Amino acid sequence: MFARLTQPRKAAARLLALFSLVWLAACQPIVASGPVSDAQRVTPGAPVKVALLVPAGSSSGADQLLASNLENAARLAIADLGNVEIDMKVYPTAGDPGRAAQAATTAVSEGAQIILGPLYAEAANAAGVAVANQGVNVLAFSNNPTIAGGNVFILGPTFANTADRLVQYGMRNGIQRYVVAYGNDLQGTIGRDAIVNAVNRSGGAVAGTQPYELSQAGVQSAAPRVAETVRGSGATGVFTTAGVNADLPILATALNEAGITPQQARMLGLTRWDAAPQALALPGLQNGLFAVPDTNRTRAFEQRYSATYGAQPHPLAGLAYDGIAAIGALAATGRADALTQSALVQSQGFKGTSGIFRLLSNGTNQRGLAVATIRNNQVVILDPAPTSFRGAGF
Repeated sequence: MFARLTQPRKAAARLLALFSLVWLAACQPIVASGPVSDAQRVTPGAPVKVALLVPAGSSSGADQLLASNLENAARLAIADLGNVEIDMKVYPTAGDPGRAAQAATTAVSEGAQIILGPLYAEAANAAGVAVANQGVNVLAFSNNPTIAGGNVFILGPTFANTADRLVQYGMRNGIQRYVVAYGNDLQGTIGRDAIVNAVNRSGGAVAGTQPYELSQAGVQSAAPRVAETVRGSGATGVFTTAGVNADLPILATALNEAGITPQQARMLGLTRWDAAPQALALPGLQNGLFAVPDTNRTRAFEQRYSATYGAQPHPLAGLAYDGIAAIGALAATGRADALTQSALVQSQGFKGTSGIFRLLSNGTNQRGLAVATIRNNQVVILDPAPTSFRGAGF
């Protein structure tokens, strides 16, 4: 019913891409700064040259599907831009860092002014490093913040963004003390730090943090320790990094069996609980909190994509549309520096397939998210996604 927890790291990362969890460790790219480079310079009225790096060419059927969906979504966005002309060329990377670096170098030599993609974090980092000294920015599809910064921006939803949204809502609704339960891998530790930082920023309290091994036995053995911390500290929230197709069902069930009911301490999650319908029936997740994108905009994109290509888009396809939408909005200003780092980071942000989003100076992003819960095995929106970066949530 749910994915096993013992898959190899790289295979798991590719599977989790289905839910925008593209995690691979990588080094910090070189920081590019200074005036507008010749490669970046936008000429009003001239086509903007975009290189799209996709994981085509690998032996993985999932990568091939992703590649075609990302390209389809990018071309759909180009058709929607109106007066801005995009000259896009697609480069396969096979999901490999070496090929991604070579593709980025080739793309810039062929005139690319900005790079959209790649998907996997190590490949995105390699592409960013390869072209940093040429002043070309990379809008990667990853959501791994360890590669963000310098000339690399990540478009994928981040744990920090989700944690901030949920903690702010929780603080307004009586959840002020949190116990953090997290898997002891890269994804889990980054998620833990995002939660702890969000709680500290909001003025709440972290009552304790509890790691667990990513196995059924590891999660089950940690649950009593989490429950003990909740009871001993008076915490009213258990915030977890667990994934709905992996450790979340085990953790939610074990905590419920350990006596931690939703009435005593609500579960909060960094991942999309609605990604697996069977999870909606778990007693431990009832009345818990998780975040979802702007459902109206997501539905509109899915319908538009399906009408054009005859199939539903991959969950990550919208990131390619968002990247083109942002490039087009910036190019429409007619500024020569429209693709520089300072131009990419604008407070008002952009409208994307899943709601508003904006790029931050540290290379990460903020997205407008709705707060959802589960009631009677159904997803219920408690607080809609904001439509601007003014007001609640920001």
